[in-house]
Amino acid sequence: MSVISPGSRGEAPPLPRPRYRPAASVRRTDGVRRVSRTDGVRRVSRRLRPSAEDRDVLWLYLLTRTALWTTAYCARWLFPADADARDAGPVLAPFERWDWGHFLNVARDGYFPAGNGPGDADRDNREAFFPGFPLALRALHTVVPHWTAAGLLISFVAGGIAVLALVRVARLYLPDPKAGRRTAQLLLLSPCAVFLAAGYSESLFLALALPAWLAAHRRNWPLAATLAALATAVRVSGLFLAAALALHFVLTARTRADWRPLPWLALPALSALLYTWYLQSRTGDWMAWKHAQERGWYRRFHTPWDAWSTTWESAFGHVQTTGYAFMFQAELLAMVIGLILAALLIRRRQWPEAAYVGLSLWALGTSYWYQSVPRATLLWWPLWITLAAWSLRAPRFRTAYLCLAAPLSTLFAVTFLTGRWAG
Repeated sequence: MSVISPGSRGEAPPLPRPRYRPAASVRRTDGVRRVSRTDGVRRVSRRLRPSAEDRDVLWLYLLTRTALWTTAYCARWLFPADADARDAGPVLAPFERWDWGHFLNVARDGYFPAGNGPGDADRDNREAFFPGFPLALRALHTVVPHWTAAGLLISFVAGGIAVLALVRVARLYLPDPKAGRRTAQLLLLSPCAVFLAAGYSESLFLALALPAWLAAHRRNWPLAATLAALATAVRVSGLFLAAALALHFVLTARTRADWRPLPWLALPALSALLYTWYLQSRTGDWMAWKHAQERGWYRRFHTPWDAWSTTWESAFGHVQTTGYAFMFQAELLAMVIGLILAALLIRRRQWPEAAYVGLSLWALGTSYWYQSVPRATLLWWPLWITLAAWSLRAPRFRTAYLCLAAPLSTLFAVTFLTGRWAG
């Protein structure tokens, strides 16, 4: 049995087929049973009612959030910016790090405050960040006056939705009843899980992308495309999701009726086009987003081997301070994990999942050097399902994972919350 294999969960075992077969998406051919409106309402009610597994996962989610908040509280007192400080500072200050400032600036002041443009010397290249999360932050700020609290609340709610959706996605691939809980556990205890708790866009993206994937496997293409369009407004990774959805659509369409929802697949691109048009209308540059990435984060195109070489030199060539060198070592490890994952998905002929991960690797692996690859692993749900499958088959693998993840998770959380990642 493959590591990630479509589970039938009650259907007859499928005959061997060389064609792509989506996970647990067997089409009924024995007619359609008519259901009353009451039956439909009851069915929706049962789906929305949290199961015992859902409650277990939400309890784990709450415990891991509590652990991160506790770490943030302790970090304020143990690692102040001033060693002689007598005051630990604002309670939410540990979450006001790195990219949070860009999201806050966009939500509070817009992309071009006071008419500033990309040519101004004091520009912070905030247009490199898609508007979905800042728009949600600005909307919630009307109810929650504290900006940081509003950002944390968005990530908290979105993260809960994401882990519940991840449980259901895992059920598509793994027949084991423990698969959903195990997949959520591995994600929430991963080294970069701190970014799901901060006021960042990963949680909101997953809360839209994972339900979109579920809707696609149920062939609800209008819903899948709408959710993917919203995910694209949050992160550029939504375009990779849209490509995977399109490939899944092509590989599963069998009849003329199956092709009718095809126009819906263009909807996710509309989000990116609208944002590109907005930036062009303010800057006169159709490539404003890309140029902001280049100015702020050196994301100019380089061949994959050049990017690997530069990152390797930064990690092990003693040209960076130890904090930055360790960061680049983590980038290299995450890239290797991503390449192995893509190879496994191709081997299993899971073409849409391979396309999603492969496009992400291509985007991250063709810059001057690797940046944010460890954070990107949070968005690769095939990775967490694969690890869950391995841990279910070999309990020692789960033990090894937890033993390695525990210190790394603590290290990543402390360095992020104290702002001393590159100290």
